[in-house]
Amino acid sequence: MSIIIAVIIFSLIITIHEFGHFIAAKSNGVKVNEFAIGMGPAIFKKKKGETLYAIRIFPIGGYCAMEGENTDSADGRAFCQKAVWRRMIIVVAGVCMNMILGLILLMVQAGMSDAIATTTVSKFEEKAVSQQTGLKVDDKIIAINGMRIFTSIDMSYKFSTDEDGIYDMVVVRNGERVSLKDVKLATSVNEEGQMRIHCDFWVKPQKVTAGSVVTQAFKQTATDARLIYISIADMIRGKYSLKDMSGPVGIVDSIGDVIDSERDEETGKIDWKSLIDSILYISSFITINVGVFNLLPLPALDGGRFIFLILEAIRRKPVPPEKEGLVHTVGLAAMLLLMVVITVSDITKLV
Repeated sequence: MSIIIAVIIFSLIITIHEFGHFIAAKSNGVKVNEFAIGMGPAIFKKKKGETLYAIRIFPIGGYCAMEGENTDSADGRAFCQKAVWRRMIIVVAGVCMNMILGLILLMVQAGMSDAIATTTVSKFEEKAVSQQTGLKVDDKIIAINGMRIFTSIDMSYKFSTDEDGIYDMVVVRNGERVSLKDVKLATSVNEEGQMRIHCDFWVKPQKVTAGSVVTQAFKQTATDARLIYISIADMIRGKYSLKDMSGPVGIVDSIGDVIDSERDEETGKIDWKSLIDSILYISSFITINVGVFNLLPLPALDGGRFIFLILEAIRRKPVPPEKEGLVHTVGLAAMLLLMVVITVSDITKLV
């Protein structure tokens, strides 16, 4: 079941991404030779007008092949013949569609929930350390250790990744911003000698309305996008390693864990509402991840192609296609190698 769900998620995300390139290309008068979902041999294909539409056997990718995208072309409707600003729109359109899809999925998830979690303190646990060190009921937390707080997940992230359980916070109290120094949370030490931080307060629920759903979806999109960049920065600083990353195999395993967690141990029945809620969040996080990652200025990614277009706009002439193509080929090879390493790591962790 987890494999089927994963295939559906990946196929939807890839289709949406490539459709972004496709619709932007068509809107800007670029000839699209093929629009394909999946890789490998075609199991279905049909040509309509100038474009070949295909579904290919392996649901691990897809592409929107435009005339003159990677080579020179004299066709007036070729990608390379269009103005730089038009090509920029086409290149970033896939990322935009990923972000829009993530936003829509988060709206659906928020709309299905009984209430929306805020960042306002509603009550404390007995003898709460945070209350003793400055936090009060009705404080709306807007920053922790210098990081802007949009959602309760932002708070969870800061609390779970901290090393000492002591925080500088900014809250809104009685309509005014108040800075709190050295707010503490309860801590304990596990059997391995590692410190665990325990959040000792609850946050207020917000009623589900059209306005709160839309607002929460935008905030959560910002949260997820930022967490991805923070994670990449943490990897560069050495806080995480490649073994902490997950690819398709790891995601399938995670989905399987989610399904198991929603299954009643005695009856074996699945709490479908809770499962759908979890799948919606996982899907939104993955599509936002794909969008943000594609914006990185790396070869073979949309961000890398966008950098070349910026250089062309500055130089008033394009980078020779063969040189740009070589850069993207090397980048693609590196990405594929990274994917192999991550997949092997995922399989090793499963074993």
